[in-house]
Amino acid sequence: MTTTTELSTGSIKDQARFDCRNAYVETLVELARTDHRIVGVVNDSVGSSKLDAFKKAFPDRLINVGIAEQDMVGVAAGLANGGRIPFVSAASCFLTARALEQIKADVSYSDRNVKLCGMSPGVAYGELGPTHQSIEDIAWLRAVDNMTIIVPADPVETAAAMRWAAEVDGPVFVRVSRMAVPAVHDEDYTFEPGRATTVREGDDVTIISNGTILWRALAAAEQLAAEGVFARVVSMPTVKPLDVDAVLAAARETRGIVTAEESTRAGGLGGAVAETVVAHHPTRVSILGFDAFQPTGSAEFLIDRAGMSPEGIADAARALLA
Repeated sequence: MTTTTELSTGSIKDQARFDCRNAYVETLVELARTDHRIVGVVNDSVGSSKLDAFKKAFPDRLINVGIAEQDMVGVAAGLANGGRIPFVSAASCFLTARALEQIKADVSYSDRNVKLCGMSPGVAYGELGPTHQSIEDIAWLRAVDNMTIIVPADPVETAAAMRWAAEVDGPVFVRVSRMAVPAVHDEDYTFEPGRATTVREGDDVTIISNGTILWRALAAAEQLAAEGVFARVVSMPTVKPLDVDAVLAAARETRGIVTAEESTRAGGLGGAVAETVVAHHPTRVSILGFDAFQPTGSAEFLIDRAGMSPEGIADAARALLA
């Protein structure tokens, strides 16, 4: 089920920007104050996960396993088996790559109540090169059964996703961005898995996005509107489960779909959208994302290089309509 949210006036590019990790730790502390079962598990990444406030508030509920990601996920599964609710915080590149077997067997297959929080995902660590870039995590985890995959677009959605994850019993993966982003959602926003939100109406073309790229999609829609092209912008925070109804509505009601995400073109949000339309309502789809190992460079440089600047997304929409 998709919902519609009208944004505040003014260009999205001019709005203040926020680090979603702050919303992450503030919400985790808030949740832990009311639920003694919540614990943190980290891989020597207290600082980069911004967990100092959690450590100060609950020194006996933060387990630091050191640089041992496989052990980290195994420990979290054991804690869940003992009735705790572990929030595992680690750089997404190391969490999902090094511990994929444990995520598959110990968490998903065993259906443990573990919350995996991929910190600084995508190309947030762009200057450290492909070893620290995490553009494959969504594709990897989409292939693992029994895993909800959430890619919040701003601090409000990050906090809302965290609150939902703490309430639901089962494996959840949440991408937590370190790149500063503007607020897209109102403070009363409620997260629901499998529910998209139309953040801008339009009937010419649809742009489906999430995470750090969503505000860029909105900026692209602003550019297109100045040319008389009205783009619908759909925020798709859950890649799994996907809001199939929102995708098919876009396929029926507009002339094509552009997807844009801070991950690989193969197997991510774009792949999920393409699989849906080809099976139920074929339409033109343009998938924006990363194709290969990325060079060393800033996140902004790499995102723009992949065609996901506001102008790049607008160009993709123009090409699709042409």
